[in-house]
Amino acid sequence: MPARATARVRVPATSANLGPGFDTLGLALGLWDEVELGVVDAPSCRVDVEGEGAGRVPRDGRHLVLRAAHATFDRAGAPRASLHLRCRNAIPHSRGLGSSAAAAVAGIVAARALLADTHPLDDAAVLDLAAGFDGHADNVAACLYGGLVVSWGHEGSWHAAHLTPHPALRPVALVADRSSSTEATRGLLPDRVPHADAAFTAARSALIVHALTCEPELLLAATEDRLHQPYRRPAYPETAAAVDHLRAAGIPAVVSGAGPTVLALTLDGRLPDDLDTTGFAVRPLAVDTEGARVETG
Repeated sequence: MPARATARVRVPATSANLGPGFDTLGLALGLWDEVELGVVDAPSCRVDVEGEGAGRVPRDGRHLVLRAAHATFDRAGAPRASLHLRCRNAIPHSRGLGSSAAAAVAGIVAARALLADTHPLDDAAVLDLAAGFDGHADNVAACLYGGLVVSWGHEGSWHAAHLTPHPALRPVALVADRSSSTEATRGLLPDRVPHADAAFTAARSALIVHALTCEPELLLAATEDRLHQPYRRPAYPETAAAVDHLRAAGIPAVVSGAGPTVLALTLDGRLPDDLDTTGFAVRPLAVDTEGARVETG
């Protein structure tokens, strides 16, 4: 039995890729899910959900937060406990804002807090666990650490470098009314791309790290991508049209993660007056600089 009976965690939304940084770059945003995980003397787990996903997500051990928590117990070598999960969700599901990454991180971080006194886990194990649920570390690393992250895999483990975004950055999300499947949009990607396109995108992925941290005036050029966004356009034509309109107006805009949300990386929080936002909710969002936060008790 864990020494601590309850852990409360807040985890931010994230936007991955940011244009050219496919499966590598992630940015934490000021929109949060709140999770409370408690050990209970009961034969099975219980789940209560408010907000996003209420009535649609599993209410038992299949819930992603619980699956991540149980995986953490297993990784730490601790016996699994029956858990009561309470979620207050604000991150839209299946919109390209890292909802699944946030759920996995919340479960792992909460379970780690419960086990801290008896079966401690280091940061590397936490990142590896979280990336295992997403298949890559861009969203989960940004969710864990906040700010901007560059992530990579090496010899079976995941790593991330945490960077501080430029303070002038004022992201605006155009959150799509409809959802999108990451698996479906990945299915549109080709097995091979032209060498020239790979070289173009590699240059932009290096430039965007500099632009996001030091020289945001370069973001329009830095967010150009030829690796994944052009191939995904058929999945969400309205998203592609919004990105095109914003970029034509000089605003750095990208598909957020696998879409269909659009992320505009503005310096003033303003969008063109003639932008058609039908089908989108416009959400100015701060950059989250803290990442996953835990309060135990």
